[in-house]
Amino acid sequence: MGRPHGPPGRRAGGRRGAARRGAHLRRGCARLPRFGARARAARRLASALQLRGALASVRIACLLPAATEIVCALGLRESLVGRSHGCDFPADVASLPALTRARVDPSLPSSRLDDEVRRVYSTGEPLYLLDEERLAALAPDVVVTQAACEVCAVSYEQVTAVTRRAVPAANVVCLQPSRLGDVLDDVRKVADACGVGARGDALTAALRRRLEASRRVRPAVPGVAVIEWLDPPMLAGHWVPDAVEAAGGRALGPAAGQPSPYATWDEVRALRPDALVVAPCGFDLARTRREAEPLAPTLRALAPRVLLMDGNAFLNRPGPRLVEAVETMASWLDGRSVDGHRACALPHRL
Repeated sequence: MGRPHGPPGRRAGGRRGAARRGAHLRRGCARLPRFGARARAARRLASALQLRGALASVRIACLLPAATEIVCALGLRESLVGRSHGCDFPADVASLPALTRARVDPSLPSSRLDDEVRRVYSTGEPLYLLDEERLAALAPDVVVTQAACEVCAVSYEQVTAVTRRAVPAANVVCLQPSRLGDVLDDVRKVADACGVGARGDALTAALRRRLEASRRVRPAVPGVAVIEWLDPPMLAGHWVPDAVEAAGGRALGPAAGQPSPYATWDEVRALRPDALVVAPCGFDLARTRREAEPLAPTLRALAPRVLLMDGNAFLNRPGPRLVEAVETMASWLDGRSVDGHRACALPHRL
């Protein structure tokens, strides 16, 4: 959901699930010839069939959208048994049971939503609720959560406490990305936890190749400021400065890996950006356009070029489609049109 970042989550303590998975690989194996090419081929086939059965038996619950996208990109869509309320890609995950819900209405205008998040946060109550009974009924082997931001998704502490009661044997995998490299490392972490390490290596390598292909050598490197929230304004931190650099820009504002700070429009103007990217966290492109409309004169006055982007699906979600955000920004900085479902240049009139 769209909101400002809260205090950074604490780093996970390294608990690992105690359940052992592998005994079933040894069950029902037919005796095979020990020698010869036919025997080797038969054993390879048996091994592949056993692995296929093992993957089908792994039950995965993802409690943040980025994790769901990683799991699906690894080819494990059929292993997903539960998701968070915010998981929306691929589209068919909507048919899965939702395990979380927000305590605030994400459809509120930016300023009211910011106030409501602050109010709930000040009470010490969690911003998200996790359905313990449903989690127990689904009985996942792997639960993927996060500790990067308590305002972005259900907190790590909540997940570990509920999982300990509901499915004590489950392996809780905690993602805590703060840099672009961490996002790629998380792909491997999820792959390893789900028993598909080789797929994780392959997917990470493919994403790295796309990032390298997006890098540009420009005579003058444009300074780029990214707005993560409009009212009140926030400058994007965490992995976003790395994404800007990967697209061939010079990131303005917070250093890579640092939290996203509040800022005034005068402070944004003082950065003297050559280009401005507006990608409110939790907003798709249509909502970004609506929220930006009353601020269009202000935004145009901040930089010669302004790009509106679907921050919810691409730039602010630390999953595989973050690479698409880099590719989109690189093309836009090259002067090419990127108008479409991901982004659009701020027109003369919204």
